[in-house]
Amino acid sequence: MARRTIIKIDEEKCDGCGLCVPGCAEGAIQIVDGKARLVSETYCDGLGDCLGECPRGALSIEEREAPEFDQQAVNEHLAKTKAGISATLHAKTESLPCGCPGTLSRTLKPTKTTPGSEQAPTSEHAQSALINWPVQLALTPTTAPYFQNADLLIAADCVGFALPDMHARFLPGRTLVVACPKLDDAQAHQDKLAQIIAGNEIKSIHALYMEVPCCSGLVRLVKDALAATGKKVPLKLTQIGINSATLSESTEQPLYQENQR
Repeated sequence: MARRTIIKIDEEKCDGCGLCVPGCAEGAIQIVDGKARLVSETYCDGLGDCLGECPRGALSIEEREAPEFDQQAVNEHLAKTKAGISATLHAKTESLPCGCPGTLSRTLKPTKTTPGSEQAPTSEHAQSALINWPVQLALTPTTAPYFQNADLLIAADCVGFALPDMHARFLPGRTLVVACPKLDDAQAHQDKLAQIIAGNEIKSIHALYMEVPCCSGLVRLVKDALAATGKKVPLKLTQIGINSATLSESTEQPLYQENQR
């Protein structure tokens, strides 16, 4: 044991958003039971690269007695974690479609709608613009044909419930995948998204995420996945407000923001 700098996590401030997890290159931080946890003191180098990732200020550096930083243990930990993620992704993308008919990838023919339209349907029943299945990022095969030359729409799970006109405004002509950056395995999602981008000609990416803090993890996930591929794909981010009624009624003071980043 030696006295050194090491990360400190304030559990009262932490809301489990997960932004700090990819911010730690050593894999020392994970989300456990809805909170960020230091999984091993030997994995933390005490340099604080993760500090700027927390929107709630739950991370800080303190000086105290702790085991020495062990780079070899970190390398073994990262290798094991990567192997586990790869095995999980393989199981989900290869095994599940055979065991569950609902996960079989298919291209759908959407009901009649105007591509790129941002107006809600005027008919009594909303029209579907979905062109692919499955839509869960964890289930869709990375080599599905609908990813080739696709305009990719990545939406947080809650967006479809908060935004009643999502199909008409954002979905026409776009391939959809959905994920939750807080409740799902964010690192696995990031790795799989990187595989999709790297293995297909993606024309553009548009991410829809909620205004709640934990949902900003989707933005980090998408950006890191894109950066990992080295590809220059246009990326658009849209933040959706919780109050969907106000969003759909007003365009002058909407509860969403569209930012090109």
